[in-house]
Amino acid sequence: MRDRFTILLLCCGLFFGGCKKTNSPTKSTPERKSKLVAGAVNSPTATPIPSPTRPPVDKNAEVVVFGYHRFPQKVRRPDTEITPQAFEAQMQKLKEKGIAVIGMQDFLAWKRGEKSIPPRCAIITIDDGYKSGYEVAWPILKKLGYPLTLFIYTEGIKGGKFGGGEAMSWEQLAEMRDAGVDIEAHSATHQDLRKPYDKVQHKRLSPEEYDQWLKAEVAGSKATLEHKLGIRVNCFAVPFGYYNERVKQAAKDAGFEAVFTVYGQKLTYGSPNDSLGRYMIEANKPKVFDDAINFGGSTTGGSVPVQEIPLTSINPQPADGSTASTRPLIKASLGAIGGIDPQKVVLRVSGLGAVPAKYDPATKTISYQVTQPLHGTSCSVILEARMGENKAEARWSFTLSEKALKAKDEPAGTPKK
Repeated sequence: MRDRFTILLLCCGLFFGGCKKTNSPTKSTPERKSKLVAGAVNSPTATPIPSPTRPPVDKNAEVVVFGYHRFPQKVRRPDTEITPQAFEAQMQKLKEKGIAVIGMQDFLAWKRGEKSIPPRCAIITIDDGYKSGYEVAWPILKKLGYPLTLFIYTEGIKGGKFGGGEAMSWEQLAEMRDAGVDIEAHSATHQDLRKPYDKVQHKRLSPEEYDQWLKAEVAGSKATLEHKLGIRVNCFAVPFGYYNERVKQAAKDAGFEAVFTVYGQKLTYGSPNDSLGRYMIEANKPKVFDDAINFGGSTTGGSVPVQEIPLTSINPQPADGSTASTRPLIKASLGAIGGIDPQKVVLRVSGLGAVPAKYDPATKTISYQVTQPLHGTSCSVILEARMGENKAEARWSFTLSEKALKAKDEPAGTPKK
């Protein structure tokens, strides 16, 4: 019995002595810490932390962005309208051609190098905020499973200064938001942001007033959308495609990641984010859509495909469809067309051929003063330009006034009665 008790005391002493040794304070040295860390990493039971890796990105992919406005059954404004049937046929053609339709945020993530996209992609955008986008176009896109981006000018929504009977409501925008539609900014009142003149107030702006007005149009529209809809807005579509360095800087200051214009072009990984061209679709110019989805380069016969320059981006004068004299001043603005070489622009006038046009670098305008009467009842103008290796052109025409036609054979300088 005594032996058993002795053995029990010895075991207790060993146990408590071991505990005391384990809990005794020890000095922590850098050498000891490094050994402990190394031991933890090299331990067979330790789980290594994987280093984050980005997915491979296809930097050779190409993207086309389409811009639409309204979708009536009967087209009255072919420059901004297209029928539902024509719109659906175009969307079906994208599927037939194997062109993937992606969302705006997927495109921007690709541009940031964060994810890959298919080799040939399209983005569908609808401008302004007309309710036909909600009632007509959106159901078609949902049926095909295509994502959509809206570029909204805030005073054009119901309740705003220009929110008439054809405008969407904020409730409809919220419904589209909840369904995954990307809602982005298109200014507050949809004016030419380059000019210090507020057409709504009919007021010429001082430099200080212009700064505040421009900020309200650009940053203000972003803030309104974010406040009303509880969203993050990171894209801006310039009204009419009119922009300059000051407008681009205002968009940058407002925190926009991308700025879109109306000059259609294939977008690549390296395309500048402050001037991303869109193909604006017009009812009477189906060739614009067909050219956009031609990712193959050359057309039949080996000719170089020609990209169409939207007239809204060059503000031609005399305006398309207007009436003018037989000796008009023909001019066009090149400031909104990114990447154009003004020294390689050719202006052709029907009946005259290529004319000696002049380029003004201060106003970025090319012009030609007709010095002899134009014959016929109308005149066509072709502006040819180059964007790198690509050829682009704009075409417009105007009629000659009856008074001008009667006087067209008069020599220049004939005194008027």
